[in-house]
Amino acid sequence: MTSAVKPASETELSEFIRTADAPVEIIGTATKRGLGRPVQAAATLDMSGFAGIIAYEPDELILEAGAGTRLSEVEALIAARGQQLAFEPPDWSALLGSAHSGTLGGLVSCNLSGPRRLKSGAVRDHILGVRGVTGAGDVFKAGARVVKNVTGYDLPKLLTGSYGTLAALTSVILKVLPAPETEETVALTGLNDEAAVRAMSLAMQSACEVSAAAHVPGEAVYLRLEGIEPSVAYRRDRLARALGTPIEVLAAKSSAAKWRAIRDAAMFAENPRHPLWRISVAPSDAPGIIQNLTGSIDFRYFFDWAGGLIWLEVPPTPDASEALVRAAVRNGHVTLIRAPEAVRAAADVFQPQAEALAALSARVKNSFDARHLLNPGRMYRGV
Repeated sequence: MTSAVKPASETELSEFIRTADAPVEIIGTATKRGLGRPVQAAATLDMSGFAGIIAYEPDELILEAGAGTRLSEVEALIAARGQQLAFEPPDWSALLGSAHSGTLGGLVSCNLSGPRRLKSGAVRDHILGVRGVTGAGDVFKAGARVVKNVTGYDLPKLLTGSYGTLAALTSVILKVLPAPETEETVALTGLNDEAAVRAMSLAMQSACEVSAAAHVPGEAVYLRLEGIEPSVAYRRDRLARALGTPIEVLAAKSSAAKWRAIRDAAMFAENPRHPLWRISVAPSDAPGIIQNLTGSIDFRYFFDWAGGLIWLEVPPTPDASEALVRAAVRNGHVTLIRAPEAVRAAADVFQPQAEALAALSARVKNSFDARHLLNPGRMYRGV
């Protein structure tokens, strides 16, 4: 049984890591524990004590909060001022069987973004600064509470998506943006995968400022428009003319509900034992990948990011059908989002790295955590 440590300050955290003689697993509220490979550690480092809003400057579009702050608290605070996290963070609680959407530190550490990513960017495009403690026990600060921030090597972006393998984050500074006044979604039915990708590509290349594009087979292609009401109405009509096909329109409330479901991959929450893959590819490659898999295994899927992101659910097997899935994707990044712990321990959960990239990753790891104390093996076997 592992012991649990919950530091109350950066000084305590630094002292614990500096004197640790065995690996530790970093968690906030454990909602992301099922992401990545299982960590074998002698102790659990509970970061939930680093919670609370440190500074919120709505006029400057800046928010700083402890890494253990609940994401729901942050979103409620900024929504009250008509603002949002533009990268549309997903809530995978139903998907992963967790109690809530997690913490700000977990969001940043896993670099999780939703459907608006293809227009507004990912978490690392909105992070301005971090504080934390390295694997050597050194307290550090990178970035600042300003949008125009030059830090040489951009450590906040480097730490985003590192899954706690480089440092234990204590606070995060993010850029926030105004939320749209309203939204509508244009829906096109009856399209196969190839036609769906063509329609999404046409929409994204148009001047209609589509903020999200997804294709759910058997349902529709969904194209979201956001902004002030007259602009949304004008762009909806213009998009309909450009597509040259009959459309349906989801009004604001229905549109928001649909995109929450797409953001959270809600259609896969009903089968928690089924492995779930998330595949990032060139949008034009998506239909071919599905075609490569057809006939080999039973699966369910949908496209997000205009075809650049494939969500793929496969039947339960000892290897989550890894060989078949990776063989179908010639160029792209394949990530195992959900599977039993034993499967995640045996599989390459993340895209295997080329030799040169693996060597670079190892040097970065050694510079932050030379003793390999923090979340060892969480991302890659033996690292």
